[in-house]
Amino acid sequence: MAHHHPENDSKYLGLNVNKGITRPPSINPYLRQVRKDYRKIYTAQEYAEGILKGDIAVLSQAVTLVESSKPEHQVVAQAIIEKCLPASGKSIRVGITGVPGSGKSTSIDAFGMHLIEQGHRLAVLAIDPSSERSKGSILGDKTRMEKLSVDKNAFIRPSPSAGSLGGVARKTRETIILCEAAGFDY
Repeated sequence: MAHHHPENDSKYLGLNVNKGITRPPSINPYLRQVRKDYRKIYTAQEYAEGILKGDIAVLSQAVTLVESSKPEHQVVAQAIIEKCLPASGKSIRVGITGVPGSGKSTSIDAFGMHLIEQGHRLAVLAIDPSSERSKGSILGDKTRMEKLSVDKNAFIRPSPSAGSLGGVARKTRETIILCEAAGFDY
């Protein structure tokens, strides 16, 4: 007796539709609170006001403008920095470096959570080596800082070094100013 296979049936279309699953909850529940319309372009004054209020979404957009090579973005970025400069300079800055696999991200995650438990707000500017082909960041340190990446008192920004020497991206100083103005004290 021959076995009947669905593939041998003339009505078989080659695929089955299975009922899907419900949408899983967000990995980072805090993200839903800070998510805004990322395509909206604000004035320099609106960016500065958002940063000074500690709005993480606005801070992220402003950092993107600072890192941009477009001349029109640089004009707005410079104005934002000038407006935020008086509120900066009050943080403790720590630089961490090491060979790949030495535990930098794990150490930052543990130390950062300790600082947050002490009442501080932490900004991590992770400078990654850049891909010459894609011009993008390779390492993505944020994924290895599991606790910090979901804490509302932490801001983690991976940035490509884009060929800058010394392990610091070209716009790190400006990004620090914005983070300090947003209330990050480490």
